[in-house]
This record gives sequence, C-alpha cells and structure tokens, in this order.
Amino acid sequence: MGVFWGVLLGGLTVFAGSGLALGAALGLTGFLILQFVAGGSTFVAIDAVWNVLNSFTLSAIPLFIMLGEIMLRSGVSEKIYSALTPLFQRMPGGLLHTNIAVCTLFGAVSGSSLSTAAAVGSVAYPEMTARGYDRRMVVASLAGGGTLGLLIPPSLSLLIYGALTETSIGRLFLAGILPGLLFAALFMAYIFFRCVSRPDLAPKGDQQSGLGIIVRGILSLWPFVLLISAIMGVIAFGIATPTEAAGIGVIATIVVSKLWGTLTLKTLLESLFAAILLYASIAFVVMGATILAQAVSLLGVPQAILETVRAQELGPLTVLCAVVLVYLVLGFFFDGLSLMIMTLPIVVPLMVGLGFDAVWLGVIITIMIEIGQVTPPVGLNLSVLVSVTKEDVSLGEAAVATIPYWLILLAGVAILTAIPQLALYLPGALM
Repeated sequence: MGVFWGVLLGGLTVFAGSGLALGAALGLTGFLILQFVAGGSTFVAIDAVWNVLNSFTLSAIPLFIMLGEIMLRSGVSEKIYSALTPLFQRMPGGLLHTNIAVCTLFGAVSGSSLSTAAAVGSVAYPEMTARGYDRRMVVASLAGGGTLGLLIPPSLSLLIYGALTETSIGRLFLAGILPGLLFAALFMAYIFFRCVSRPDLAPKGDQQSGLGIIVRGILSLWPFVLLISAIMGVIAFGIATPTEAAGIGVIATIVVSKLWGTLTLKTLLESLFAAILLYASIAFVVMGATILAQAVSLLGVPQAILETVRAQELGPLTVLCAVVLVYLVLGFFFDGLSLMIMTLPIVVPLMVGLGFDAVWLGVIITIMIEIGQVTPPVGLNLSVLVSVTKEDVSLGEAAVATIPYWLILLAGVAILTAIPQLALYLPGALM
C-alpha cells in the first residue's frame, strides 16, 4: 500500500505541477499505478473509460449544460430579476435579497454555480452599484447565491455524482431541494440582520412598489416556473429518465427563451458552442478520474482504508469531520467539479461502508464543492464576479466579504448531519 500512495501522490504532484490539465494528470497517474503497482493492468482503463462515456445517464450532462447556456444568453435572467425586484424593496437589504432569490430560481435550470453567478451578476452588479449599494456586499451575495446552482436541481454536481456512483439521479435531485431552499433562507437571514445593523450597506430606494406590482411581477414568472416544474416533475414521478427530461427541457427552454426572452439563432448557436466546450472539459476530467478510479478499485484501496478505520475504532462522525477537512483544504487548489470527480473513488466507498446514506452523502459532497467555489485562490465564483465588476472589487476583498456565506455553508453540513431527513425526506416520500 505504501508503493501505491507514493505513486499516487508523486504522480499527481509531478503531472499537475508541470501544468498539465487535471484530466491528463489524473489519467497518467492512474496508468502509472495500473502499470507498476497493479501488474501491468493498463488494458482495464480502456474498458472503464468506454463504459463511463457510453453511459446513458451521463449523456444528460451536455443537455443540462446546453439548457443553462440558452437561459444564460437569452435575457431570461433580466426578466427574472425585474420580476422579483419589487418583492424585496421594502426589506432591509433590498436588492441583496433579490440576488439570492434570482440565484435560487436560475440555479433550478442552469445546474452550474459559475453560470448562475455570471448570469445574475452581469445584471445585478451595475444596477445595484448605481443605486449606492456596498460593492463588496453585492459581490458576496452573488458569490454565495451562485453556489446554489450546484445544489438545487437539475445539478451538474449531483448528476455526475449519481452517474459515477450508480446512485439514483432522481433521488439525488429531490434531496437537493430542501437543503438548497434552507441555504437561500439562511443567506437572506444573514443579509437582513447585517443590513439592519448597517443600513448604509443597502440604501432604501426612493420608490416603493404596491402589492399589485409585486403580484404581477411574481405571476409573470409562470413560463419559467412551468419549465422548472415540468423538468423536475417528470423525473420525480418516474415519467422520464433524467436524460429524457433534459432533452425535453432543452426543447422547452428554446421555446420559452424565444417567446419570453430574446433568443435568436445566433445566441442559440453560441449556446451550443459554449455547451460543447464546457462538456468537453468536464468529460476530459471524467476520463482521467475514471482511469485513476479503476486503479484504486482494482487494488482495493477503499476497502483497505475502511478496514484501517475500523481497526482504529474511529467513529463515523470522526471520519466525516476528517473528510470535510480534506475537502476544505483541497478546495484551495482545485475547482469544485474536478475535486469531486477526483475524490469519489475513495470517499464514497469509505463513507457508505461506515453506514452513511449514498444520497445524503451526495448532498454533503456537493455542499463541500460549493464551499470550494468561494474559497480563493481557485474559487471560480469569486473570480468570475471580480471579472464582472471589471476588477472594481479585488479578489481579496471579495473573498473576505464572502466569509459569512462560507461559514453558513459549513454550518449547513453540521445541520444536515444532525438532521439528515432534510435531504432524505423528499426522496423517501416521492420515490
């Protein structure tokens, strides 16, 4: 086992440190282990990669990516933002609450934390800074709210987790709903109390919208709500598989974005191109991680770690705390999805072997990935929002302002550990 860890850590250090793409670093390390530790079993990697990329479930990923890209480019985010703005104008925090609400809704179709932060940020930041909102507070709310795109279904993180661990995608999607809404509520509560103590962070607007305007704004969202309900409904009630639902969702999104948004043939082609590029980068990491996972599985590493943990008589909660700490540390160096794909082969068999539910674990790992999205220096949500502000807010300022959201996400892991039914109730009730 010592040789395995030496080759694993040495290979990753050398390959990743040389500037190779993460997928290549993972794959080459896996080949080294298969060749020199597993007795020249490199041939098994080919079958493993083919089986993963030929997976019907995994084929939903490019469809959900395309769905999100179409929404991102069709002006739908502006529609949602305008519709929800009157609802929160009277509350302490004002449009900061709108950021969280719009990120929650947009996350329900984008499946991506990065796309959610970029789409809402490009609309919200110019509007809010012009009204005198604190720039760092605006960026922090967008960074924190953007993480909800990874948890609220359809989620790329949960989809990849389910495909690679053979866990029900439908159950995972349902498991992400209540925790996602919980985080949205906690983010809004933080904004409320923060702005009560510091009113200068979010100045009140001159105009106060009446009840009629608020109701009309909410009702105007019916095409978007219908789209979300249709996608999730056919999955939850077993009418369609996630892949079939994603295909239907893309067609429906094109129709909604054309009639309700500003979709043109040019933006549709741009969406397709962007989706292909993003899926290619994800698929490359999946290929590399699959080769490494095959090597890890062939050598029985998860089982060996599990036996070691049992021999040391470490409790499940102690191991969970260690896993959380590992994700926190690795979040400094790797982007979220890459980190998840890289760690699943060891973490999932270990934690399931200790008695943790695989669906619940998928939600916990996704939350840890969300934390990585707002952890510098790699935190992609922070980086994209700094770009949206045209570096008016520095990466360091954004990172410090986002700490409260980081802590709320970490507290969410503790809450879900204490009350696992928050994640497991809907899957148990509907599937």
